[in-house]
Amino acid sequence: MQATTSVGSGCSSFVRNSWSRLPAAGSGGGDIEEAIKRIARFECPVLITGETGVGKDEVARAIHGAGPRRNKPLVTINCGSLVNSLAESQLFGHEKGAFTGAASAAAGAFRTADGGTVFLDEIGEMPIDLQPRLLHVLQHHVVVPVGASREHPVDVQVIAATNRNLPAEIRRGAFREDLFHRLNVFQMAIPPLRERAPEIPAFIAHFSAYFAAKYQLPLWRPSAELLARFLRHPWPGNVRQIAQTIQRVYVFYDFVDEVLREVFDAESNLVQPPTAGATRLPEAATLEPGPLDFNLAELRRRTVRRAMAHTGGRRAITARLLGVSPNTLTKLVAEACPAIPPRTKPQRPSASPRGPAAARGAREEAPPGASAPGGYRQLPLLPEVEVYQVAQASQQRFRFVDPQRQGDSVALGR
Repeated sequence: MQATTSVGSGCSSFVRNSWSRLPAAGSGGGDIEEAIKRIARFECPVLITGETGVGKDEVARAIHGAGPRRNKPLVTINCGSLVNSLAESQLFGHEKGAFTGAASAAAGAFRTADGGTVFLDEIGEMPIDLQPRLLHVLQHHVVVPVGASREHPVDVQVIAATNRNLPAEIRRGAFREDLFHRLNVFQMAIPPLRERAPEIPAFIAHFSAYFAAKYQLPLWRPSAELLARFLRHPWPGNVRQIAQTIQRVYVFYDFVDEVLREVFDAESNLVQPPTAGATRLPEAATLEPGPLDFNLAELRRRTVRRAMAHTGGRRAITARLLGVSPNTLTKLVAEACPAIPPRTKPQRPSASPRGPAAARGAREEAPPGASAPGGYRQLPLLPEVEVYQVAQASQQRFRFVDPQRQGDSVALGR
């Protein structure tokens, strides 16, 4: 069975108008095309499950196109993008003035799709407080718009899709069990492409024909050796990844080898399970002695200690190294290095007599090298400046030595 085969007499337009990612026969899942036609005939709710990229949205479109509702609207809602404050309005509509900004009435997805199909993509991400409203619609086939006082009947087929494990979501309280059973009248589990490797040549042929026609380029066919590489590749992005790979082959038609090498080399960059001989991480040798601790607080303390040691305790450089402010670093150092005394601001100089007499008294009482008035230690002057006497108290001259001209000196005075 080919991936490009029509899935029903009513689905031929669907196949022509899109580059279908519809999976062919699923391993252990029966004939998917036959299941699509049966679901479309009886118009029952269906839950499509599978990994990202296997083609769940294409299956939903095929179900809609294969049944009697094919000439009616198909409305797709991505449940992961529903805004909590507007979700009810997006799904069920609202009346004019129902909330701030509701300048006019809106039908919502279900009333817009009346007579057709509503496709709820990523149903596992629907907000939990919205799920009872959806359950009510499925049970009674009516919607109540926001701000309305009466119900509106709707006739839609509901198709839902998810890449999540809904039974596990039910156990953790993120999905309603009654809603799951209401949607799960018929479940289609689409296997990942790595379990359907024999179908890969059909997908390659289909996408090659599609993009050759779209870009007006010659049809690309892989060699036998390259096709074997396609079959061995795990394709973590499933059918969507193959479609994107073939598209890049046509866009970069003069760099095909580089495009495919990038795709296939990505497989070797994936994280592999640890082997018996690889039980230690290379980075472990640079950690502090002791058992490896994945506690975030402890890792933060170790990082601060190592940064302080690396910078020789210079806090300004340490703050820049860690990307934090000086105030934040002070808190981190106090937590990680309690043995380091906290920095204290110098005391403000106390008021003292002013004037020449007070200055002369301070010079006479303070011994050489003592702290200057106010508690500040007198820092040594730069070596290029030689001061012989205090200029404020004498008429004597002092000299400035330019380090670039050691043999010259400039005499300065008052």
